Amino acid sequence: MPAAAHAVAAGHALVAEAADEALRAGGSAVDAVVAGALTACVAEPVLASLLGGGFLMARDAKGETKLLDFFVQTPRRPRPAGELDFHAATADFGAATQDFHIGAGAIATPGIAPGLWEAHRALGRIPFRELAAPAAALARRGAPLSDFQAKVFGIVLPIYLASPASRALFLGGDEAPAPGTAIPNPDLGDVIESFALEGPRFMMEGEPAQALLSLTEEGGHLEAADLKRYAPRWREPLIATRGEARIALNPAPSLGGALIAFALELTGRDASPRDVARAFEMTARARLDSGIDGDAPAGVKRLLSPASLTYWKERIAGRPAATRGTTHISAVDAAGNAAALTLSNGEGCGLVAPGTGLMPNNMLGEADLMPGGFHPVPAEIRLGSMMAPAIAAWPDGTICALGSGGSNRIRTALAQVLTHVIDRGARLEDAILAPRIHVEGQQADRERDIPDMAVDFEDRFPEGEREALRAAFPQARPWAEDSMFFGGVHAVRRTARGAVEAMGDPRRDGRALMG
Repeated sequence: MPAAAHAVAAGHALVAEAADEALRAGGSAVDAVVAGALTACVAEPVLASLLGGGFLMARDAKGETKLLDFFVQTPRRPRPAGELDFHAATADFGAATQDFHIGAGAIATPGIAPGLWEAHRALGRIPFRELAAPAAALARRGAPLSDFQAKVFGIVLPIYLASPASRALFLGGDEAPAPGTAIPNPDLGDVIESFALEGPRFMMEGEPAQALLSLTEEGGHLEAADLKRYAPRWREPLIATRGEARIALNPAPSLGGALIAFALELTGRDASPRDVARAFEMTARARLDSGIDGDAPAGVKRLLSPASLTYWKERIAGRPAATRGTTHISAVDAAGNAAALTLSNGEGCGLVAPGTGLMPNNMLGEADLMPGGFHPVPAEIRLGSMMAPAIAAWPDGTICALGSGGSNRIRTALAQVLTHVIDRGARLEDAILAPRIHVEGQQADRERDIPDMAVDFEDRFPEGEREALRAAFPQARPWAEDSMFFGGVHAVRRTARGAVEAMGDPRRDGRALMG
């Protein structure tokens, strides 16, 4: 049997199949993730929508790597808070609840449609309509809900009960749909097909745009000019090094790439779980201390400066031993091109753009994206994000494309997988299945060691390492079972000789295919 020449990994079996089909048809790695993203908008409706945003990291066979930013943007003319349809909806995660803000006033200018089109224009091989055809057909017949997707609907059920249109389209009643339920969405099938034929102008100025603006006309911010003026942006990646590997990460104004780079600098080779948790603790403190959330470009420079790294490394050495909705697709093709694409719709705004089968994003209602508060909304800026599609490359030509869903957990999930792969030469399966730690900070205090860090870990470490972790962080919370809370890393790797491997994270229903 011939060795596999390409590989894909994604958060849904149907998404992986669409990406794999594009590669088998002669498409590039970017063709594969574009086809996968369009299918994700059907099969993962809570996590992905053509009215959301995302990022693509792409590397060609010659080694050129670049980042395409098509994340959401704030409006040109924000409205006062008193004029907005903007309200809280509580999601139930079982062990905890979390308020999200939805309504027309939570919708930011979307970027996925022009972003996918630009990615394909620059790096695609086969016609866009061919990449979109499986997604359009799937929308018309309905994608059966996986157990994971049904669980996600259950968590955010109040958002999907927020309007009659959403309730009818996604739920068909007042309860979360059961696993296996197929939800036909012929309007979405028509939108995907027309988008593939007419291009992004159809989405940003045509019927879908008018449908979106009908929601925001009263109670929202967006106007026709916001959609018309939107443009994806190519950016130079932030480069981190570890061992012999060079890692291309998402640059400012996004935050995830810089925080991963910082955590990798603070994490020693073969670090114990306790030391990994310490590095993540200092990363969380440094994030707050640097002001990166308020001014990403300046904050990244402060965070990654030699003085900052020295300061926080000393803090580790001197210390006593003591879910936004996202999904990801990775692909590598037979020619050695790699792509990693992460996309998000937040949790959705609770409304449906009439006649489109699409729920717009609620990014202006995401506290993580609005560090200065929800109101007033800053005018016409590209929002930052924790999304961090990445590509690591080694001198011998080996490449690894990876990314994760999981909001704030993205940075810790990817940092841990990268250390396993780079430091220990782990197979992707072993690196992704290894137990994880997440540390989240609430405030920064340089002078006192206040126990203000939330430390969570999957309780599968060897007993000695587990006890050392608990001794260092008495407040740490063990999780008896692996959970979507800790992200979902989907990764592919290709060696210099062309051998490939792929792994989808079972924490988020990951699937991988090779061919």
